[in-house]
Amino acid sequence: MATFLYRLGRFSYRRRGVVLAVWLALVALFGVGASTLSGPTSDTFSIPGTESQEAFDLLEERFPGGNTDGATARVVFAAPEGETLTDPQNQAAVEDVLAELTTAPQVAAVPDPFEIGTVSEDGTIAFSQVTYAVPFFDLTDEAREALTAAADTGRDAGLTVELGGEAAMSEEEPAGTELIGIGVAAVVLIITFGSLIAAGLPLLTAVLGIVIGMAAITAASGFMDIGSSTPTLALMLGLAVGIDYALFIVSRYRHELAVGRDGEEAAGRAVGTAGSAVVFAGLTVMIALAGLFVVNIPMLTEMGVAAALTVGIAVVIALSLLPALLGFAKHRVLGGRIPGLRHIRERADDGGKPTLGRRWANLVTRRPIPVLAVAVAGMLALAAPMLDLRLGLPDEGSSPPDSTQRKAYDLTVEGFGAGFNGPLTVVVDGVGSPDPQAAAVAVADSLRGLDGVVSVTDPVPNEAGDTSIINVVPEFGPGSAETEALVGDIRDQVGAVGDEAGASVSVTGSTAINIDFSDRMTEALLPYLALVVGLSFILLMLVFRSLLVPLKAALGFLLTMGATFGAIVAVFQWGWFNGLLGIEQTGPIISMLPIFLIGVVFGLAMDYQVFLVTRMREEHVHGASPTDSVVIGFQHGARVVAAAALIMMSVFAAFIFGGEDVIMQVGLALAAAVAFDAFVVRMTIVPAVMTLLGSRAWFLPRWLDRLLPNVDVEGEKLSRQLHDAPAPAEEPEPEPAQGGAVR
Repeated sequence: MATFLYRLGRFSYRRRGVVLAVWLALVALFGVGASTLSGPTSDTFSIPGTESQEAFDLLEERFPGGNTDGATARVVFAAPEGETLTDPQNQAAVEDVLAELTTAPQVAAVPDPFEIGTVSEDGTIAFSQVTYAVPFFDLTDEAREALTAAADTGRDAGLTVELGGEAAMSEEEPAGTELIGIGVAAVVLIITFGSLIAAGLPLLTAVLGIVIGMAAITAASGFMDIGSSTPTLALMLGLAVGIDYALFIVSRYRHELAVGRDGEEAAGRAVGTAGSAVVFAGLTVMIALAGLFVVNIPMLTEMGVAAALTVGIAVVIALSLLPALLGFAKHRVLGGRIPGLRHIRERADDGGKPTLGRRWANLVTRRPIPVLAVAVAGMLALAAPMLDLRLGLPDEGSSPPDSTQRKAYDLTVEGFGAGFNGPLTVVVDGVGSPDPQAAAVAVADSLRGLDGVVSVTDPVPNEAGDTSIINVVPEFGPGSAETEALVGDIRDQVGAVGDEAGASVSVTGSTAINIDFSDRMTEALLPYLALVVGLSFILLMLVFRSLLVPLKAALGFLLTMGATFGAIVAVFQWGWFNGLLGIEQTGPIISMLPIFLIGVVFGLAMDYQVFLVTRMREEHVHGASPTDSVVIGFQHGARVVAAAALIMMSVFAAFIFGGEDVIMQVGLALAAAVAFDAFVVRMTIVPAVMTLLGSRAWFLPRWLDRLLPNVDVEGEKLSRQLHDAPAPAEEPEPEPAQGGAVR
């Protein structure tokens, strides 16, 4: 692999004009596709094989034309201060809004709250659940605009009118917080390289990569369901890894130039060595993300595929476009220094004043046991809150406080109780019952006797009379543990009543679907974690030809995940630092977050592992003592790994302030995971363990060594093919000429 990448790097450097033209053409092509093929995004999803999904499918079959899959919108009215909605002028205003909605495009039903009783006891708040004749994805712009216009009609009459439900969802653009991450990344790169040109290349290639990736996802939304959070997640991940992968290659290119190689050779060696690690890291992230399909939830699958796509694009750009841009920059990556900023040269020698990385490595190797004990104890303490982990999905109560969805949610809670935001639909299938109607009545009576139930409607049968629907309003909100327990009681206790009557009872609706989704995520968490850890062990065994190094890496990854889960529980469930982070309320952790986090962090952890430990192994193979190999290898990789981690942390952390609950949790979790893994696990625990293991770290049975293929991530074959030629004598760095150019 290293040999092929070496040739690719040289080719891209030599034919830089052609390579750049191809990539610019791809940007234009994907841009046209995004502008002409895009469709809407959604937060709806299906969960094959669950009771709630099967009940939903049964409703579509037994109640044809019932618009069970039609989009909905909740229109919530509130009277002015000191008035009620039953006052003649206010009631007339409500009726005007309802009449306008009745004639709106694609609307199937607009119930009158004064007729069906959805008016609060004090008469100040009411709501109407509008049903559309088409699913969410088929709603036209005219239908959405008509809904907003009807609300404005009520507002003009003096009422407070807020909109909830999927039909009221807007196509919100990202908040632009990624610009904060880019700004911090730019500062870190400038400090790392001491050069604007060297710092600018990783930013340029990363931005180009996310432009292509986002355009591809946008174009794909015209052909498949894309979740509203998917583009932002792909943007977040693509930006972070795009900068990091380019950082590794630019750093190695500067090193090759500094020891006297010409530009084309330096580009080839940089792509052949650092590029091999980039390919390995990128593939592990992509495999882990694409492997999310095993959970069998379409929304999670498309999220993983979209994120994997952006990572793949970042890898390809780093291997092809970046060496082409280095061809245009040539030795300028060593020039263009910023006055007053200390320049750190990419030298091969270890002389001079010890770097911070070397001093830290010396400290760890001198006191490996105390350092290891403190680091592991700290990580376990951070992981302790994980024992209280509770998974769930966000509802409109977690929307930004100034959004109309959140205001509609809060008004509904104020007027009717939290349960009205998440009613349950109980389906009684009486096909096998001698008296389906009597069975449905018995089920309804049993539902009324359950704790946590506010109201139960009479059974509504279909035309054949063999299936009935019963609507249940719980006492608590849709995301609460009490409502989750109620769904379990209905399935167990009420289900037994239905069995006695010869009917089957199932629960569906958005609340039940969300609960089943969370349960599916919980069930899949440990198997997926075992799959990822097992994959990491095999891959690292291939790379390092060792049994203990992969075992150490896998255990370190588990420490990282534990500490990360503990941190997000402390913040989002327990409320720590909520005011500082701008988090309005606590609640369950997003159901898909742990599995998604495992897939992403796995790749990032392996990235840092390879970059640090590969150099340690090189020193060991070349005859250095175990301790010296750890110190020298750490010194060469620590600065780049630290810069890469800081960049990723800044990019991820910037999304914490985006306002959307899903993105905030993902941003904080990824930022914390990178911090824990890079600075505690890879840069503290790894050198301590490697010191304690000594030469035993590289033990591999001979029979296993013969069986394992040599993936040559370190570029050993490449070095032999190049005859391990000594580098030319170092020459003075070229000084910038006037205007920043160099000869």
